[in-house]
Amino acid sequence: MFQVSYSPALTLVPTYECFNYCTYCNFRVNPGTDTWMSISQAASILESVKSHYVCEILILSGEVHPHSAKRRAWFQRIYDICQLALERGFLPHTNVGPLSYEEMAHLKGVNASMGLMLEQMTPELLKTVHRYAPSKVPQVRLEQLEWAGKLQIPFTTGILMGIGENKADWWETLEAIAQLHITYGNIQEVILQPYSPGNRQTWDAPGFDPHLLPEVVAAARQILPQDITIQIPPNLVADIGGLIACIEAGASDLGGLVPKDEVNPDYPHLELGKLTEVLNFAGWELVPRLPVYPQYDSWLPIPMQQLVKDWRTNIEM
Repeated sequence: MFQVSYSPALTLVPTYECFNYCTYCNFRVNPGTDTWMSISQAASILESVKSHYVCEILILSGEVHPHSAKRRAWFQRIYDICQLALERGFLPHTNVGPLSYEEMAHLKGVNASMGLMLEQMTPELLKTVHRYAPSKVPQVRLEQLEWAGKLQIPFTTGILMGIGENKADWWETLEAIAQLHITYGNIQEVILQPYSPGNRQTWDAPGFDPHLLPEVVAAARQILPQDITIQIPPNLVADIGGLIACIEAGASDLGGLVPKDEVNPDYPHLELGKLTEVLNFAGWELVPRLPVYPQYDSWLPIPMQQLVKDWRTNIEM
């Protein structure tokens, strides 16, 4: 039976406030309107899932402006939550928007991997959905992938489809990821995420046609180096038939199966047992994985390598 992987994960959100205003966003709140997650709250949540089947702690945050007086406190809160998760035996994966080189280097010490969606390389979106989103400048985000490569940080990125770009833009963005990986070898996963409308956004547009996803997966598999895993969010696929078609086209990972998709809260995940059952029926075995792939274990800080080794023994037998 062929295998498709997923990460047993839990998401912690230090804050939903974000200085970017992407008109399709269903995650953010305005700066100054959110109460940040405290360390004690994070500790309580982590304690509550210790007996559950959770390995990855995804730290997902809205962005505080680089020049904001709150930036240092925001970054420290993210770092402290990562450290807290690590101390309790979990493996943190941080995705909090563009960081400085120094911030990335600092977070490397408390993360098994990190991530940032490249979304699309075309600057045309800066005139539309990203008009009020300064950190969505394509070169700023591509630079993050490059810095992660120089710092030897295992990295997840991806494209967001259906926000005003065209097919040529998809291939250009995937080519940019491929070329960067050829240079640095640090991209472990690429997410192919279809835009899916939600109740909190202001942009009025139909969602990405999910029937196009298998075509995109097949093309991405041709463009990307074979050692990059292609990931499809199963809750954003129209139906099981579409999900199977994507897997058959070359997608081999379903990402973090979390209780709530914070970025797409209107689209709950199928219960794990049910998802396992329908995939098995189609000839696919759903298997858990860590947030860091084995070929990157040696990139991790020495103390973290033993924790990862222990997790591999327990989760990937």
